Amino acid sequence: MSRNTAFAVLIGVTAVVIAAMFLSPRFPQPLAYHNFADARPWLGIPRFGDVVSNLPFAIVGLWGLIFLRRWTRQCFLDPRERWPYYFVFIGLVLTAFGSSYYHLAPDNARLVWDRLPMTIVFMSLVAALIAERISVRAGVWLLPLLLAIGIASVVQWHLSEVAGHGDLRFYAAVQVYAGLVLLLMLLFPARYTRTSDLAVVVGFYVLAKLLETFDRSIFDNLGHVVSGHTLKHLAGAAAGYWILRMLQRRRPLTPA
Repeated sequence: MSRNTAFAVLIGVTAVVIAAMFLSPRFPQPLAYHNFADARPWLGIPRFGDVVSNLPFAIVGLWGLIFLRRWTRQCFLDPRERWPYYFVFIGLVLTAFGSSYYHLAPDNARLVWDRLPMTIVFMSLVAALIAERISVRAGVWLLPLLLAIGIASVVQWHLSEVAGHGDLRFYAAVQVYAGLVLLLMLLFPARYTRTSDLAVVVGFYVLAKLLETFDRSIFDNLGHVVSGHTLKHLAGAAAGYWILRMLQRRRPLTPA
């Protein structure tokens, strides 16, 4: 697929997601979302399982940042390609703090701090893949724009809830867009090995969404040992680790 074709496909996907967002009916954040299955405190920490299970996000994020400081040409043909990944791993570290803060006392106000770091991760990964699969210059140029859009989607949702007419469409569209671009990039010519690792990342993300959806069922069926939402955090951190693993093991397909 040529670069011009790749840009055209990317623009087409963007247009479809935007159109679907505006054509969809407005919907608020369901308050029942905050009723997680495992609310047990331990060691003085409320909702211990859902809070402490965020620690792997911080571990993977810090590990990734340390790795990027020691980059070699085996990992990045162009040093500019590192920048989106810096924000991916910074976002993972911030997710550990934001999600922990939210799960200590779940409500819409705290949910903002859970979602903001996650959008940083998603949109930075989109920029990283654009840089690697389409154009380094485009990926780096789009990074701040994509980050701004992701953050704006969370802010817009929060303000709509405060105003009494909650509207999750923008935030949902950003999540869907990030997932579609990640899958789409698998079709574009690769510059590095380990392309299949991106499919694993998508798999962990899908698993995390399923674990979140069946939070209480998993908690009940596993004898109240662990909840689906706690496992969701571990699956999300595993996706972050797989991104790091991909960077550590991949090699360029073209001469450096």
